[in-house]
Amino acid sequence: MQDAYHSPWVVQTAVDLANTLRPIKGEDTLETVEQLRDFLDDHPAAEPPSSVANQGTGPRHLTRADLAEVRALRETVREVLERANADAAEAAALINDGLRRSRATPVLRHEDDRWWTEVTSDTDRCSAHLAATTLSALASVIATLGPARLGVCAGPTCRATFVDLSRNGSKQYCTRTCAHRASVAAYRSRRSPR
Repeated sequence: MQDAYHSPWVVQTAVDLANTLRPIKGEDTLETVEQLRDFLDDHPAAEPPSSVANQGTGPRHLTRADLAEVRALRETVREVLERANADAAEAAALINDGLRRSRATPVLRHEDDRWWTEVTSDTDRCSAHLAATTLSALASVIATLGPARLGVCAGPTCRATFVDLSRNGSKQYCTRTCAHRASVAAYRSRRSPR
């Protein structure tokens, strides 16, 4: 099942959700309903189809309960990204449990002479749809590319997560900025007198 893999924006939604929490920096950009609304605005694939269709007709109704559910999902997504490389079976159990709780269902779709499967939830709760899309995307990456493609930045002051969709699968850092910092630090370490 390569559907989520060929949709890198869905995979990126999972990574972006996990990275709304930066444990080392003590930052959390998902503390309010307004921040949740902003996240969903930036990630339209994360919303139930009925919400996307109604997006231009008025503000979506989100509650503190929605926020709490999405924050709980974020913990699960983050755990999957952190554990997949070291304990793939545990990551799979987390994914399967999350998909069960969200009442995820695979659906066969057809558009522009192309067939694909999509995992959706049978409820309009934003957390359930977000769980179905993000967790199934991570499951697809694990199934097609392997669990080592999910990880945590190797930067010593960064715990951001990433999914490596590159051809060679050698990603160690969440961004080029973190990779550059590590490279500069290694260079300075080699050049310093002992």
